Amino acid sequence: MSGRAKSAKEYASLVDQVIAELQDVLDAARFDFDEVESNTDHVEVLLKEMRDLRASMADGSYQFGRNDLPFMRIVKAHNDSDLPFIRLFYDINQTHRQGLDIGES
Repeated sequence: MSGRAKSAKEYASLVDQVIAELQDVLDAARFDFDEVESNTDHVEVLLKEMRDLRASMADGSYQFGRNDLPFMRIVKAHNDSDLPFIRLFYDINQTHRQGLDIGES
Protein backbone atom coordinates (compact mmCIF):
# COMPACT_ATOMS: atom_id res chain seq x y z
CA MET A 1 0.00 0.00 0.00
CA SER A 2 1.13 3.50 -0.72
CA GLY A 3 -0.67 6.69 0.13
CA ARG A 4 -3.62 7.18 2.42
CA ALA A 5 -5.21 4.38 4.39
CA LYS A 6 -8.64 3.29 3.18
CA SER A 7 -10.10 2.36 6.58
CA ALA A 8 -9.55 3.03 10.28
CA LYS A 9 -8.28 -0.53 10.64
CA GLU A 10 -5.75 -0.03 7.86
CA TYR A 11 -4.67 3.31 9.38
CA ALA A 12 -4.11 1.71 12.79
CA SER A 13 -2.22 -1.11 11.07
CA LEU A 14 0.16 1.41 9.46
CA VAL A 15 0.90 2.88 12.88
CA ASP A 16 1.40 -0.61 14.35
CA GLN A 17 3.79 -1.46 11.51
CA VAL A 18 5.90 1.66 12.15
CA ILE A 19 6.00 0.89 15.87
CA ALA A 20 7.29 -2.62 15.11
CA GLU A 21 9.90 -1.30 12.66
CA LEU A 22 11.15 1.30 15.16
CA GLN A 23 11.36 -1.33 17.89
CA ASP A 24 13.37 -3.55 15.52
CA VAL A 25 15.84 -0.71 14.93
CA LEU A 26 16.30 -0.21 18.67
CA ASP A 27 16.66 -3.95 19.27
CA ALA A 28 19.29 -4.20 16.52
CA ALA A 29 21.18 -1.23 17.96
CA ARG A 30 21.36 -2.95 21.35
CA PHE A 31 22.81 -6.15 19.92
CA ASP A 32 24.90 -5.09 16.95
CA PHE A 33 26.70 -1.80 17.43
CA ASP A 34 28.65 -2.19 14.17
CA GLU A 35 25.57 -2.55 11.97
CA VAL A 36 23.35 0.23 13.28
CA GLU A 37 24.07 3.88 13.84
CA SER A 38 24.82 4.28 17.54
CA ASN A 39 22.74 7.45 17.92
CA THR A 40 19.18 6.17 18.16
CA ASP A 41 17.75 9.15 20.04
CA HIS A 42 15.53 10.10 17.09
CA VAL A 43 14.25 6.52 16.88
CA GLU A 44 13.34 6.54 20.57
CA VAL A 45 11.47 9.85 20.19
CA LEU A 46 9.65 8.56 17.10
CA LEU A 47 8.70 5.37 18.92
CA LYS A 48 7.23 7.32 21.83
CA GLU A 49 5.29 9.62 19.53
CA MET A 50 3.96 6.69 17.48
CA ARG A 51 2.89 4.87 20.63
CA ASP A 52 1.12 8.03 21.81
CA LEU A 53 -0.62 8.31 18.43
CA ARG A 54 -1.71 4.66 18.60
CA ALA A 55 -2.98 5.11 22.16
CA SER A 56 -5.09 8.08 21.06
CA MET A 57 -6.57 5.90 18.31
CA ALA A 58 -7.37 3.16 20.82
CA ASP A 59 -8.96 5.45 23.40
CA GLY A 60 -10.99 7.42 20.86
CA SER A 61 -9.29 10.78 21.40
CA TYR A 62 -7.52 10.83 18.00
CA GLN A 63 -8.65 13.50 15.56
CA PHE A 64 -7.67 13.99 11.95
CA GLY A 65 -6.18 17.42 11.25
CA ARG A 66 -4.90 19.77 8.62
CA ASN A 67 -1.37 20.13 10.00
CA ASP A 68 1.48 17.65 9.99
CA LEU A 69 1.68 15.22 12.88
CA PRO A 70 4.40 16.22 15.40
CA PHE A 71 6.76 13.37 14.43
CA MET A 72 7.16 14.80 10.92
CA ARG A 73 9.67 17.36 12.24
CA ILE A 74 12.02 14.42 12.87
CA VAL A 75 11.11 12.40 9.78
CA LYS A 76 11.79 15.34 7.44
CA ALA A 77 15.33 15.61 8.85
CA HIS A 78 16.11 12.00 7.80
CA ASN A 79 16.06 9.89 4.68
CA ASP A 80 15.40 6.30 3.71
CA SER A 81 18.94 5.22 4.55
CA ASP A 82 18.31 6.38 8.16
CA LEU A 83 14.74 5.05 8.24
CA PRO A 84 14.23 2.42 5.50
CA PHE A 85 10.48 2.49 6.21
CA ILE A 86 10.23 6.30 6.01
CA ARG A 87 7.44 6.07 3.40
CA LEU A 88 5.11 4.72 6.10
CA PHE A 89 5.49 7.94 8.10
CA TYR A 90 4.51 9.97 5.06
CA ASP A 91 1.50 7.68 4.43
CA ILE A 92 0.37 8.09 8.05
CA ASN A 93 0.79 11.86 7.89
CA GLN A 94 -1.04 12.09 4.56
CA THR A 95 -3.95 10.10 5.99
CA HIS A 96 -3.98 12.35 9.07
CA ARG A 97 -4.12 15.50 6.94
CA GLN A 98 -6.49 14.31 4.21
CA GLY A 99 -8.57 11.68 5.97
CA LEU A 100 -9.24 8.11 4.94
CA ASP A 101 -9.17 7.31 1.24
CA ILE A 102 -12.66 5.87 1.07
CA GLY A 103 -12.98 6.51 -2.67
CA GLU A 104 -16.19 7.39 -4.39
CA SER A 105 -19.23 5.16 -4.41
